[in-house]
Amino acid sequence: MTTTRDSEDPPQKPETDSQLQHVELAETAADADFKRRELRVVAKLDLYVCPILIALQLISFLDRGNIGFAATQGMIGDLGLEGTQLNTAISLFYPLYILAEFPAALVVKRLGFNRVIPTAALCWGIVCLGNGFVTNFGQLAACRMLLGMFEGFLFPSLTLMLANWLYIIEGAATVVISVVCYFAIPSSYTTAYFLNEDDRAVMRRRAELTEAYSGGKGHYSMKEFMMAVKDVKTWLHGIVQVMSLTVLYGFSVFLPIILRFGFNFSVEQSQYLSIPVFFWGSIVYGIGGHLSDRFSRRFLACILCAPVGIVGYAILLGGAGISVGVKYFACFLIASCAWMLGGGNLAWLSTNTAPDGKRAASIGIALSIGNIGGIVSGQIYPQTDAPGYTLGHAYSLAAVSLCFCLWWVIRHIYYSREVLKGQMRDGEVSEPEDFSDRAPSYKYQH
Repeated sequence: MTTTRDSEDPPQKPETDSQLQHVELAETAADADFKRRELRVVAKLDLYVCPILIALQLISFLDRGNIGFAATQGMIGDLGLEGTQLNTAISLFYPLYILAEFPAALVVKRLGFNRVIPTAALCWGIVCLGNGFVTNFGQLAACRMLLGMFEGFLFPSLTLMLANWLYIIEGAATVVISVVCYFAIPSSYTTAYFLNEDDRAVMRRRAELTEAYSGGKGHYSMKEFMMAVKDVKTWLHGIVQVMSLTVLYGFSVFLPIILRFGFNFSVEQSQYLSIPVFFWGSIVYGIGGHLSDRFSRRFLACILCAPVGIVGYAILLGGAGISVGVKYFACFLIASCAWMLGGGNLAWLSTNTAPDGKRAASIGIALSIGNIGGIVSGQIYPQTDAPGYTLGHAYSLAAVSLCFCLWWVIRHIYYSREVLKGQMRDGEVSEPEDFSDRAPSYKYQH
């Protein structure tokens, strides 16, 4: 019997090899089929979910930044604002915004986007409605603080607003959109009305792959929070966020005022001339974000935009000898970096942080301390500094320069950690007990 089995074994081996080849081909075909199905499902998500989220982000920053446009149309005189009260009102948006934004990054993971985002939008829409009825500085300050508290649950995007009375129209639009969000934003892919069973199967597979890579299921613990607190890169990215948001908020809120009182354009001209600057900034931000995602080059997206902004602020600091046309061109240079600074910085931090709980905590910390820049931005462009606004331009120039320098430091940290991970894989250094982005299997994006 043994001889018979031994004599039969050799012919079976080629058959086994053939079976293995068929299995490998089947797996390859299955992977290709999954990729096709995945692209189709992602396209559905882009079609059904992204438009409403983009609208909310647009209105969020619009509600926040419209005070700059209102100031050019007589709000200062209508409310009897004196001295630095306008700057104070702008800065008062951020204390409660900061306090709300850190827990928001964690609360959303517990309660779900479909509950938190629409509720926050409804609340800030009502507050924005109230802005249209304020009659003095105290009421304006109260509305700004409440607006900051509720908007702390959503990212800013663009800013475009006209006069004081439009607060009412804008606030009503926010309330309407927030109600739509309760029905349009699903709690998860399992309840998404626009996905069929095949789509949900693809999403489950995507979730499994994400969990295997990031080391989490979307929940967090105190241990993961402390991992974020103890990681130096969290705080370095946070400092960069302070500087970048000082530039972003200072530029976006005060641009109409700079055009009006710095460049001596009329009220209408200052508002209309703000539009192409913001539009250009959004185009650069969108293209830069797409390219950095596609090629996984976060560092390049950040480091290339900073020198452009530095040149822009240097031109604005050039004095009276520079023509208004050149200074207006400098605004486009600044817009090329203003949104990329903060957005690129957070994207870089997010993709290089794991597990999920640590990522949520790291982003929350960076956003919270980063929005200190919002408080600062409200104070660096006092009306007494017109028409040159030297303080604001010089401070912003220094902020962009610091971002540029810190990004090189952060890049060095990531490269040093990759070297350490190589030593772990070679057995020269022991691996950490808990999975995180410090594990050798996790690769940083540069």
